[in-house]
Amino acid sequence: MNFFENSVFFGVTISLIAYGFGHALQGKFKLAILNPLLISVASIIALLAVTHIDYKAYYSGAQYLSYLLTPATVCLAIPLYEQFELLKKNLAAVICGIFSGVFASLCSILAMAVFFGLSHKEYITFLPKSITTAIGIGVSEELGGYVTLTVAVIILTGILGNIIAPFICRHFRITEPIARGIAIGSASHAIGTARAMEMGEIEGAMSSLSIAVSGLITVIGASIFAQFM
Repeated sequence: MNFFENSVFFGVTISLIAYGFGHALQGKFKLAILNPLLISVASIIALLAVTHIDYKAYYSGAQYLSYLLTPATVCLAIPLYEQFELLKKNLAAVICGIFSGVFASLCSILAMAVFFGLSHKEYITFLPKSITTAIGIGVSEELGGYVTLTVAVIILTGILGNIIAPFICRHFRITEPIARGIAIGSASHAIGTARAMEMGEIEGAMSSLSIAVSGLITVIGASIFAQFM
């Protein structure tokens, strides 16, 4: 175990192996619940627990994957550029849809906090749940929330969105590609956008746009909603 703990590449290696394992499972069984990210998270937690390897030892190597988060998010602008004419034709509807998505997210957290009797710090920890991690961390720190819990909630939100997005769209008969993309992007950020891209080019482009715009709106909206409790 000491060899693995002291290895610079330990965290990166098991992260990639776990994700590859999850991707292979989903490819074989075609089940939404077998989301590669969900499988990799569960596998790594189980491995660290069984081998008693300290999380800091794992993260010292895995942190290098985090550096790719920002450029990967920026690359989401490419499908948006390819659908730019469609965006211009439906700009008003797109903006209204994104605003509605952010407002619904903030209101749902407020309602949950009141219903479950959360403290102010716990409440603001959940406010950035539907935006990308890079922005959500900053919002949580600024408002005084539990940053590590915010990160976990953001990832869980993205995974759930990735898993249930197709089912929700089918169940509520949401067939318009722009509407589906905006709903997924504003609710489950980059992880959900990965599923939106699988659903179609337009869905992926609109979801990519929603990530950036939702993040900016949430920065302002979370500061306002933080005053409600």
